[in-house]
Amino acid sequence: MPGLRGRVVGQHWYTPYAFMLPGLLMYAAMFAWPAVIAIQLAFSDYNIVSPVRFSGLDNFSRLLDDPRVWIALRNSLLFVVMFLPLTVVAPLFLAMLVNLKLRAIQAFRMLYYLPVITSMVAVAVAWRYVFNREGVINWVLSLVGAGPIDFLLDRHWALPTVVLLEAWKNAGLFMMIYLAGLQAVPPDQVEAARIDGANSWQRLRHVIVPSLRPTFAVTLILSMLEAMRAFESVYVLTRGGPLDSTLTLGYYIWSKAFEDYDMGYASAVGLLLWAIMIVLAGFNLVVTRRRDG
Repeated sequence: MPGLRGRVVGQHWYTPYAFMLPGLLMYAAMFAWPAVIAIQLAFSDYNIVSPVRFSGLDNFSRLLDDPRVWIALRNSLLFVVMFLPLTVVAPLFLAMLVNLKLRAIQAFRMLYYLPVITSMVAVAVAWRYVFNREGVINWVLSLVGAGPIDFLLDRHWALPTVVLLEAWKNAGLFMMIYLAGLQAVPPDQVEAARIDGANSWQRLRHVIVPSLRPTFAVTLILSMLEAMRAFESVYVLTRGGPLDSTLTLGYYIWSKAFEDYDMGYASAVGLLLWAIMIVLAGFNLVVTRRRDG
């Protein structure tokens, strides 16, 4: 029987690859091939109407002299700085709340996660009315003698407002990631710390947070990538305004590609965004490995 089993396995060495084939084909069709085309277009002059014409490094030299690219890069990095505390720190406390053994806690988890599976366009349209000059937020502010504030028309408020929307939309996702990490924390360690006299803050700092270090790494990299590629919320709420105060790299790429039909230049800016995201992901992995070591 062992010999027969060995022959069967030997004759069907390709079985694992057959199972992988549908996923690999989908990956090639949805990511690898479009990425190759984008790299090709980054070195070309293409406006949809005329044929693709190789232009060498012209798009990249143009990128270096384009002030709007650097405005978009600055806004994207500011987006990351404001986004991380709202999606890396705040969801941890939300996860600790829904990790309590309370009646109907599953319903609360579902409610907190509901925005994640809701269309960003629908959420942004609703928030546009909430933050309107005559919206709910300004009505509440008027009750205490403050406002009104043009959240989406004031260049100082517009970007934080978009960040807040993105953080609210994604908080449920990071909450669930933290919840999975919390449920993997050994309860005997938490109980031992409690018996030793550690209060809630000390148990969080010295037991729970160190156990969640891999989870922090995952949420950190996902948050950075989500912030860098922000587009739908900017498109619906501000269209990059006012005065380019919410112009992000993601929105600028779309604008150059589908408003100016400058596909080659949009692809070059896309490669810049791609390179920045790879650097951020690599930096996060290096820092995480050092701390684990």
